[in-house]
Amino acid sequence: MSLVVEGLSKNYSKNLVALNTISFSAKKGECIGIVGESGSGKSTLGKVLVGLENYKEGTITYNGAPVVPTKRSRLREYRKNVQMIFQDSSSSLNPKLPVWESVLEPLDNFKECSPAFLEGQNLSRKETAEQLLIMVGLDKELAGRYPEELSGGQKQRVSIARALSIEPSLLICDEPTASLDVTVQVQILNLLKDFQKKMDMTILFISHDIRAVTFLCEQIIVLKNGTIQDQFGINELYHKSRHPYTKALIEAASIQ
Repeated sequence: MSLVVEGLSKNYSKNLVALNTISFSAKKGECIGIVGESGSGKSTLGKVLVGLENYKEGTITYNGAPVVPTKRSRLREYRKNVQMIFQDSSSSLNPKLPVWESVLEPLDNFKECSPAFLEGQNLSRKETAEQLLIMVGLDKELAGRYPEELSGGQKQRVSIARALSIEPSLLICDEPTASLDVTVQVQILNLLKDFQKKMDMTILFISHDIRAVTFLCEQIIVLKNGTIQDQFGINELYHKSRHPYTKALIEAASIQ
């Protein structure tokens, strides 16, 4: 799997540039952190990459095929391989559906998908959802509950289970730990790291927290005002060539 982004730009208006000629690539099994303060364009980048927002300038190529939001058939094929985890799990889960039905949404949308965890098993739909919940460390008894009955950490695990249900080769995480307490943040980060290794999955981890990014990712992209300020491997985090903005983020996070 390879994702190549070249010269990607997005304007909401003449005076509001969300992304300015963004270029980077991601190989199979890589974890790339996209870090920046609020308003840097990182969440917009995630939404464009998953196909939730259009773009007019630049190109996105996945496994050699261009990703064009206006071509539904091509976008659908792409979305079979790409899933997203959002910051606010409460708003991303339907409050009117029991947990098990929310977990199955990707599999219901892509019935042709046959993830490895289902091979050789004749499971009902609910049993399939229960299996997914167990995979992310939740009790299968939670399957019949509604989102309002779960804690923030449990809801985020449900969101992860849903995203992993079709075994995506690319997982985009948009601030998935921002609204959680520190202990639960670590649990979620470890969970993502485990699944990345098990599935040899590529992760784009979007965060304002450079500490979370350095814990999970091997490559880091620093965004500010929609522009890439810095791009480096984790072993070069403290190199003297780091951009002043990167150094400021490191200092603010007290990880020196």
